[in-house]
Amino acid sequence: MKLGESTFFINGGFGWVCKKCSVAADNDPQNAGKSGARLLFEGEAESINPRFSVNAMAKWSDPERRILVCPICKIVEKVGD
Repeated sequence: MKLGESTFFINGGFGWVCKKCSVAADNDPQNAGKSGARLLFEGEAESINPRFSVNAMAKWSDPERRILVCPICKIVEKVGD
């Protein structure tokens, strides 16, 4: 495995993302034909309640930051040592 990659998650430099769910979002027909910055299409700048442009952004489930959980598919994986 490469640095910033685990079995179920990948870190592209901005946080850990679930591989399965991010691929599913990329293949979503609602996203077809969009170009340019995603945040402009998703209304993050204008919204009263902003949301992540990447919904598959993993969350840490422990204070030591070793266990990741996907908020969409709920897959759990221990990363690091």
